[in-house]
Amino acid sequence: MEKLNEAREVINQVDKEIAALFEKRMEAVKKIAEYKRERGLPIFDGAREDAILKKVQGYIENEEIREFYVPYIRDTMNISKLYQRRIMQGANIAYSGVEGAFAHIAAGRIFPDGNRISYPDFKAAYEAVEKGECDCAVIPIENSRAGEVGQTIDLIFSGSLYINGIYSLDIRHNLIGIKGAGEKDIVKVVSHQQAIDQCASYIRNQGYKSEACENTARAAKYVADLNDPSVAAIASRETAELYGLDIIRENINEASNNTTRFVVLSRVLCKEKRDHSVIVFTVPDKAGALAHAINVIGHHGYSMRSIKSRAMKDLIWTYYFYVELTGDLQSKRGMYMLDELSECCDKLKMVGTFKDNCKI
Repeated sequence: MEKLNEAREVINQVDKEIAALFEKRMEAVKKIAEYKRERGLPIFDGAREDAILKKVQGYIENEEIREFYVPYIRDTMNISKLYQRRIMQGANIAYSGVEGAFAHIAAGRIFPDGNRISYPDFKAAYEAVEKGECDCAVIPIENSRAGEVGQTIDLIFSGSLYINGIYSLDIRHNLIGIKGAGEKDIVKVVSHQQAIDQCASYIRNQGYKSEACENTARAAKYVADLNDPSVAAIASRETAELYGLDIIRENINEASNNTTRFVVLSRVLCKEKRDHSVIVFTVPDKAGALAHAINVIGHHGYSMRSIKSRAMKDLIWTYYFYVELTGDLQSKRGMYMLDELSECCDKLKMVGTFKDNCKI
């Protein structure tokens, strides 16, 4: 009995110490949540959690109990995420379009606990963050089939926000209609012109007429409101569920590798080390100026993942460049590169960092 009481006393003392450490840990978690909210970062970071779980195994010398420590830490991290969600529930996420649009879907997957707020266009969503109405904006920047979204890149160049993440969303188009409608009932399909183009072979083979709409979500709403079995929309599974429509045929887009990249924009630059960085710059109008800038980037060991040339709106026949680089520019090496690059650029701005291959 004495040994039992002694063991219980040890446990009571340890629990008291753990409680104090738990409070200290949750104070740090709160700061992390506030940091993430300010920078428009998602709560879950799978790579970091995996690294932590691998690392903590080495903290336990007793092999007999080591296997029990990993689930203990995993549970602790899950509790931390719940606390972060409570703190971040008020985060307002701006997107362009209506409920069911791909930007709405992307914003929901990146920030499952955020308040998604619709704006009529990219500029309005961007400015909502600049004005403080929203904490961050989720806006498309590139499609694997249609190419770059020029308006988004122009906003990044001329505005004050930073990129704190780029996420890839697989675009899967489905033929959707009212309850009970089948392929043989359909006469006309409505959708965004880009979606119609990406499903052109299917539409042609079925002999359907097509009509362009503002976006896929509005097309779905139109079909739901019309309640006509001969009219279908092309949209996502989430959009069909939102408007109470059936999926008549899945994955009707011609290419299976149709992906849209979305940027997360906020007022503060994330200081965490990331795989990739983004800069925008202009160069003097003289021979070799762009080549010189590119050589500076390469000289410091950075490779360009992509470079895009965009016309400046206020200066005719003048261009700026949007560049995604592999590597972290917030290191000493990155700072040296930016210093040297600034000497050969008229305007240079680091506009963000992001992790590679973030699927949503």
